[in-house]
Amino acid sequence: MTTKITELPKYERPYEKLEIYGEKELSNSELLAILIESGTKEESSIQLAQKVLALCKESLENELRFLQNISIEELKKIKGIGRVKAIRLKATFELAKRMSQPVAEDIFVYSSSDVAKIFMEELMYEKREIVKLIILNNKNKILRIQNISLGGTNYAVIEPKEVLAEPIKMNANKIILLHNHPSGNATPSNEDYEVSKRISLCAEMFGIEFIDHIVIGDGEYRSALVKNK
Repeated sequence: MTTKITELPKYERPYEKLEIYGEKELSNSELLAILIESGTKEESSIQLAQKVLALCKESLENELRFLQNISIEELKKIKGIGRVKAIRLKATFELAKRMSQPVAEDIFVYSSSDVAKIFMEELMYEKREIVKLIILNNKNKILRIQNISLGGTNYAVIEPKEVLAEPIKMNANKIILLHNHPSGNATPSNEDYEVSKRISLCAEMFGIEFIDHIVIGDGEYRSALVKNK
């Protein structure tokens, strides 16, 4: 027999628990239960949330990475999650993703760590490789963030001509390149190092400082600028 949310002690109900103890005290399933809002005759909203998270375990992905990319169709396969609930969940996950993206304001970066912190949340859950170019002035202020390439699950085409076209046009002083590895492993590939060498040589010809090529993984980052010997 299913235990209804209203039959639980107040301190165990997701809504009341968040109100009393704060959102950080709730588990992923409890937070999802609030978004799902209501259960069915057979299952509570918490049980439906646990079914959503069970899909993460089946896919062998990190829970938050999986939720970032789950489709409406996958959600609707769970009995008790119909069109409206699936759309509500998907919209919430997209809002969370957008909130993690950098705000358009004066941003200065002084290290690869600064750049990784800005883009980690945005890129670490992507299923495809996304290549971004950060264009800076001589004081390390970000002038522009440009999407260079959208690749597949394990590749992205990075051509020096595409990377340098805008910095040359803007007469920019410095650039930083970064891309994600959907696998979550931030270790640069041989191709990543080769691309860095080519871009570095071309940038030098135009008097542009190529500061770094950062690879974003699951909560970690690595530099692909110089290969360790």
